Amino acid sequence: MNIPEPPSYAIGTAETPSSAGPTLTFLGTGAGCGVPAFFCECPACEEARRDPRAQRGDCGVLVRNAEATLIDTPPDLRHQLERESVRSVDRVLWTHCHFDHLGGLGELEYMVRLGGRPSLPCFASETARRGILTEFHYLDDILDFHDVAPFDTVAFDGVRYTALPVTHAAGTYGYLMETERGRTFYASDTGRLPAETAERVHGCETLILDATFWGRNWNPAAHHSVQEAIEEGLELDAGTIYLTHLAMHYNTPVTLAELKAHLAPYDDRVRVAADGLKVSI
Repeated sequence: MNIPEPPSYAIGTAETPSSAGPTLTFLGTGAGCGVPAFFCECPACEEARRDPRAQRGDCGVLVRNAEATLIDTPPDLRHQLERESVRSVDRVLWTHCHFDHLGGLGELEYMVRLGGRPSLPCFASETARRGILTEFHYLDDILDFHDVAPFDTVAFDGVRYTALPVTHAAGTYGYLMETERGRTFYASDTGRLPAETAERVHGCETLILDATFWGRNWNPAAHHSVQEAIEEGLELDAGTIYLTHLAMHYNTPVTLAELKAHLAPYDDRVRVAADGLKVSI
């Protein structure tokens, strides 16, 4: 009997943008349950069912230059990477190990195993690393972990990443990204920033900040409301402020049109992040 050869798998590299430099893509911009949430029929979720522009997956970003770097691995990761035509991921940094920022890690397993790689470089706080390896213990042979202490800096592919503590679960970071163009700070889960972190990111060209709640913030120890994010961003003298980790139905539902109308007085300095949006950094 002739037994056919097993299929070969060609794992390509990420497409290289032109000489424009690094680009940040919002893979997802929603809080944990996404928008629409399958269990919710509020006006914001119903809007998202009618209009794809209002839909939000769980939070994560992709930084692309010659390579592809992920910040977080949200549960929607496979669909998000396919949407962005990503064929390979070179490394992962995690903000923390909550499910909505971690759950898609398993989607990267076969990229490594079938692609013949020895491992996938991974970066996180010691606390997050322990949580990740508890949840995904069966991947410990392919995850090449590097513990990142508060205020440590790692650099690759034209970007310097500094891990800055934020106000959330233990071991949670925001990442200050520095390139030849300037500074971008990404903090998808945080309440008001600790003083030393705020000092480090003051005056950054781009600030991407947690804005979970519309109306009353019933978890200020871990998140911002929309208005709190705006006010802190202005205090930090950020050039452009992007609101992310938007629940749209905490504490009061808000439609995308209503939210954009609320931001109109800020003359485009404050913007609503959107899934698939690309920003030069």
